[in-house]
Amino acid sequence: MSIPPVKEQLEIIERGTVEIVPREELVRKLEESQKTQTPLRVKLGCDPTRPDLHLGHSVILRKMRQFQDLGHHTILIIGDFTAMIGDPSGANKTRPALSREEILENGRSYFEQASKILDPDKTEIVYNSEWLAPMTFEDVIRLASHYTVARMIERDDFTKRYQNNDTISLHEFLYPLAQGQDSVHLKSDIELGGIDQKFNLLVGRHLQREFGQSQQICLMMPLLVGTDGTQKMSKSYDNYIGIDEKPEDMYGKALSIPDQLIYPYFELVTDMDHARLPEIRERVENDPRNAKHDLAWTITRMYHGSGKADAARAHFEKTVVQKDVPDEMPEFTFSPDSGHGLLDVIRETGFVPSSSEARRLVTQGGVTLDGEKITDPRFRFETGTEGAFILKVGKRKYGKLVFKS
Repeated sequence: MSIPPVKEQLEIIERGTVEIVPREELVRKLEESQKTQTPLRVKLGCDPTRPDLHLGHSVILRKMRQFQDLGHHTILIIGDFTAMIGDPSGANKTRPALSREEILENGRSYFEQASKILDPDKTEIVYNSEWLAPMTFEDVIRLASHYTVARMIERDDFTKRYQNNDTISLHEFLYPLAQGQDSVHLKSDIELGGIDQKFNLLVGRHLQREFGQSQQICLMMPLLVGTDGTQKMSKSYDNYIGIDEKPEDMYGKALSIPDQLIYPYFELVTDMDHARLPEIRERVENDPRNAKHDLAWTITRMYHGSGKADAARAHFEKTVVQKDVPDEMPEFTFSPDSGHGLLDVIRETGFVPSSSEARRLVTQGGVTLDGEKITDPRFRFETGTEGAFILKVGKRKYGKLVFKS
């Protein structure tokens, strides 16, 4: 396939990125690549310390897929050698090393799951033990001579551990050098990574210069915030959505995220067309409830197909929205020709004596629409809203809100 114009590539490449070091060099590389129709070598390293991938991992994998779709050569490094060292990025203590058998098994599982995002036919898979394991002690000493202890200790996690008198083992200094050696060996033009990998990526750039190579561009993506809305997505925090989750679980977990994450999730973890993002942002601002359902359906469709996404939504409606809902309840009809504030709607049902009581219930989490808790007292049913919604106020008051002309 031909490599598209640079402007078109940049619009896609810069989507969701936190930092590109340096951007002007990326532009030059893309211009030369497009002019000669020579694909750039794009590298992503993964240490298979855990076998299960979640949407947090998908952020960087989706960026790699974008490079594939733009016609560039992508290389996925299974860090079977570096995983035995243990990446100290973000660690407050030495990480335990895994056995080679565990690493290889995790690596197979990692690629199998990553193939749901990457194009396997366009992905070169390499294991860094191929070039790191044969290195002699003399080779390691020569590699280490290209970087100073002062620069190494500037790394944020090392600095904190040093100041706290926590243990830092010498082998941990070798991890950034080993990852940098990957870049030298593969002659990478671009390396992808999370923002927490910035130090390691820059070491690779430094070593390439030391060895007389063209330096790679470091492209860094944000760490996806988990479903709790506070910490990065992680199985350890139990705030993750696994890409191998059942459709119903995936749909339900996506609906559990706070409203402020709806747009970032659309941007970072979905295949939504770049041109539609402004439209999505406006929908999220004006109608977060339905926008979140669109997000849950989109994520589920990406990994399970449209049919199962439809079924997951129907399952949610049946098991969550209609759970414990009484067979008979009062019905309230509203015109879709004008917007309606939620507080006014609650007051008009007669379920509360005043708007102030409605506000108190909403802010305290005592109001749901179709099983979803609404805590924003400014929530509105926008002009043009149609359909029926199950309103629950307090513990036992139910009503059906019908918007029709």
